Parts: sequence; C-alpha cells; structure tokens
Amino acid sequence: MIRVSVCVITYNHEKFVAKMLDSLLMQETTFDYEIVVGDDCSKDNTAAILKDYEQRYPGKVRLLLQTKNLGLNGKFNALQTFAIAKGEYIAQFDGDDYLTSPHKLQKQVEMLDANPHYSASFHNAMVIYDDNSAPPHLVNTLKKTEYTVDDLIGEDELTFIATSSLMFRREEFAKNPDPEWTNLSTSGDIPRNIMFASRGPIGYIDEVMSVYRKNRGGASFADNHYSSDFLFNRIQLYSNINRHFDYKYDAVLRKNIATYYYKLLFAKQYEGDYFSKLKYALKYLNLAKPQGERKKEVIRDFVLPPFLQKVYSFIAIGTYKLRSKV
Repeated sequence: MIRVSVCVITYNHEKFVAKMLDSLLMQETTFDYEIVVGDDCSKDNTAAILKDYEQRYPGKVRLLLQTKNLGLNGKFNALQTFAIAKGEYIAQFDGDDYLTSPHKLQKQVEMLDANPHYSASFHNAMVIYDDNSAPPHLVNTLKKTEYTVDDLIGEDELTFIATSSLMFRREEFAKNPDPEWTNLSTSGDIPRNIMFASRGPIGYIDEVMSVYRKNRGGASFADNHYSSDFLFNRIQLYSNINRHFDYKYDAVLRKNIATYYYKLLFAKQYEGDYFSKLKYALKYLNLAKPQGERKKEVIRDFVLPPFLQKVYSFIAIGTYKLRSKV
C-alpha cells in the first residue's frame, strides 16, 4: 500500500530537478511512497532527465508529460498530477526545491495519522535566492503548533507555508475540490491552504526540512507588483475569498485589497494616466481609510488634477523658501 504520493511539478527545471528527485529518493520511511512528476511541457532538457529517473527507478518514479503548457503558473498541471496519485497522502513539490531532511515524509505521516482532525501538515523551510538578491531566511517565523483560517487571512498577504513543506489527505482533497474561483488565481498555494484550513487545522512541525528556491525562471518571480495583471489578479483572489466566507473577514480583507489598489497607482501600465490613477486612488481611500500623511500623499499625488498638483508644488516650494530665509 502506497502511503504517500510525492507530486513534483516541473517546468524548465533542468538545472534543479535532479537534486529535487535525489532528495526524495533518500527519504527514510517505514512505508511505501511513490514519486509522480508532472512536467508542464518544458522547453529545456527537463523531460529527458525525468525519463532517465523513470528508467532507473521503475515503479518508484511515474511521469505525466504534458503535450502542451497548461498555464496559470503550473496550477492545472499540479491538479492533473494530483489526480493520478495513488497514495493516502499527497506531498507537493516544485522541481526547483529540495529536501534537507531524510525524515520529512515519515514525520508528516506520523503527525497526520495521530491527528485525524488535521486537514494537512507543514514544516518550516529555508528560502534561498539563486541570484543572491537577498540573504537566506526562514519561510515561517511563527511558533504555533496548528493554524486555522484566522491565521491565513490578514491585512497583508500571508505566505508562511512553503509548497515543499505541505502534506494533505488525497481522498479528502478529491472529495472536496477547490472552488472554481480558485482556478482564476495565479497563486495556487494561497487559496488552497485557506481551503484546507477551512476543513480543519493545519498542523505544524517546527523543523526546517526543505529549501524553497527562488530563481529568475520560477513562478514566484512572475509575481510582479508593478504589473496591473498581477495586481488585478490578487484583487480578484481576495475578493473571492471574502465572498466565499460570507464576508466574515471583510474588515481585514478590505485593507488587504486596498493594498493592491495602492500598488496600481505605481503600475507601469498607468504611467501618465491621471484618470485611471484617480479611480484607483479613490478605491484605495474608500477601502483603507488611511489617516495622516498617507491620506495627504494620495490626495496630493493622485486625486488632485495635474494643474492643481503644479500649483500645490509651487506653493509648497515657495513656503519652504520663505521659512528657510527666516
């Protein structure tokens, strides 16, 4: 009996996937597990590397090689890979991550076996940046033993569960698929983790057992906070979450959504577009209800018409010069 299906999602991961698979094959368990790899029609040598592993580990490594890219940052590829899994539990990985502990699968299975009310479990992970744009850091800095929906919905985007750290129950996921609106989101992890938590707590193991790699070709770098497409997608995501929970978290999520309207004021698509910026500025002011300097700044820079902005600047500069002479 296969207890765990390790589902690995790959796309152009030829530089990383061997390390990922080797770290899975080193797992020490008291049960059988399989490795199911779904490749989203990679353009590099990833598929050839995967076929080599399948030949060397027959019955252990199974492949799902898509004939076309399914899009949405690999979400549909992941769902199809989950669908052919045979294990009681599913552990998901991206092809550029890897495990640092040989006991990861064993410990998470033991946690879920001992806590049937848990919808899933996760552990801590280390984030590394291939381009050294930031120092390594932990994904989760909290110390709770279990997490609920209340912990996953905040005024800011909360992403402390690394993909490579999550394990969940396959049958429950199949019986309770994510709502259709989740398939509109470029983020797979955020809505999926919230839906898991809505069915039961997510247990936490306070150990670093995997690495979450950020590389320039990865999905995380597609999250462009200066692109209107990304920002509107996040607005849609959190609006759908708000509706799904019957506005239980409305006060918090309004401020969350407001953040993305504020970022739209600096999106490259609206440079020099006063009327679009005016619209998003008013939405931000209505949702966030900022006070003090932030409110003044938004009104001055994005609500006042351009000719009044020039008048305001002229008066402000003149006042400053007069004061400096006194």
